Amino acid sequence: MIPARYGALLFPLVMTFFMAGVVSALLTLVNLGLRSDFLLLWLANWALAWSFAYPAALLAIPAARRIVGWLTAG
Repeated sequence: MIPARYGALLFPLVMTFFMAGVVSALLTLVNLGLRSDFLLLWLANWALAWSFAYPAALLAIPAARRIVGWLTAG
């Protein structure tokens, strides 16, 4: 089991894994259609998207928390 102290790194890792997969599948389908090589193209796009999404999430999450804090009564 992974120690809880790594949660701040693991949550965006898992979240961006799924988000990059869904968004890359949608954009691959919209832009190229359902082709015979769709799965291969989607996986290549997913890997590229995820390689950008994870570091971006690590940078964006603290800023998003601050913005939400300003917008809410908390």
